Amino acid sequence: MSTIIYLVAGLSSRFGGKIKQFAIVGPKNETLIELSMHHAINAGFNKIIFVVGSKTQIPFKEKFGNSFENIPIDYALQEFDIKDRDRPWGTTDALVCAKKFIKDNFVVCNGDDLYGEIAFKQAIDFIKDCSFNEGVAIGYELGKVIPDTGKTNRGLFEINSNNFVTNINEIFDIEKNDLSEKNLNTQSLVSMNLFGFNKKVISLLEEKLLNFKKNNFTDRKKECLLPVEISNLIKENKIRVKLIPTTAQWFGVTNPEDEEIIRDSIKKINFSKIS
Repeated sequence: MSTIIYLVAGLSSRFGGKIKQFAIVGPKNETLIELSMHHAINAGFNKIIFVVGSKTQIPFKEKFGNSFENIPIDYALQEFDIKDRDRPWGTTDALVCAKKFIKDNFVVCNGDDLYGEIAFKQAIDFIKDCSFNEGVAIGYELGKVIPDTGKTNRGLFEINSNNFVTNINEIFDIEKNDLSEKNLNTQSLVSMNLFGFNKKVISLLEEKLLNFKKNNFTDRKKECLLPVEISNLIKENKIRVKLIPTTAQWFGVTNPEDEEIIRDSIKKINFSKIS
């Protein structure tokens, strides 16, 4: 059995309290998350875990219940103490919250992104046989995941001669017209938070999370980010992560106007192949 874990705990202030994963983008009026789950099931995943927050758990449970297209769904709740924190502890914390539901090798991804069936298939094929300290990262070309206007942040992969990741370097405030100024290449591969691992890697990430919380307990906003901790484990030679480039088209919803962009793009390139 192969598990896909969707991080859907957060709400975006840009959406006025609405759940952006429920934006209608599919050719048959599917929501963003439904379309992504169709792609995951077509790729071969047979278990779904939603990591939900206090404001998303009820809407998600009401919408999907315990299954989607006969694929079982588990719900992991990401919580934090509002007396000490202004926000949850980040994506590493979100993944660790799902630990008790993870029985098999898994893929973790954002619930407000469309990764494409090809990318999901590449990830699931790798994790089927990966050993306890192995993982996979799916890399997208930088030039294809930069918005036409505005700034964005992307995690740039650094690799060795065997295409194993040596570092994930977060680059901030990237714009389409300033790539050369930042010494960036449109063909460079970046992370869109699509990773796959042996289930035992969760324990290593949990150790990182506990140390992070201990060292940052007075900070109300600092987050333990998954790409950063994966990169730290790589540098400590505790895991190794294969970088696999993908030809899949990525789409993401950051602002409300992105909904229309995705709908139009899917129509033009026949992005969805739902059976």
